[in-house]
Amino acid sequence: MSSRAKMISSCSPFPIEIVSAEIKIDPLAPVVAFGQAVAYRLFSTKTYIAMPTTLTVEDQSRLESLCMLFGVGLVLFDPNKDAPQFSIRVRAQRFSPDMF
Repeated sequence: MSSRAKMISSCSPFPIEIVSAEIKIDPLAPVVAFGQAVAYRLFSTKTYIAMPTTLTVEDQSRLESLCMLFGVGLVLFDPNKDAPQFSIRVRAQRFSPDMF
């Protein structure tokens, strides 16, 4: 067996990563979105919330703070269906899902 074949056969596979997202188009539902995303953390490696940019500044600030505190990612998007511009405000932290 060549050294290259040994190296390839000894490589371990990449770990499975489950990414969940809670997407809301209603700017009045940030609390519901956050609750759902936190629940998804039970079975997900990473969890994101996607909310429209039409959220109030206060709601954006609160949601961003909660996401940073609980390790949930936050993505804001322009609700224009022809050109929805996305921006990542908080990157999700990696957690170990509960396999049971």
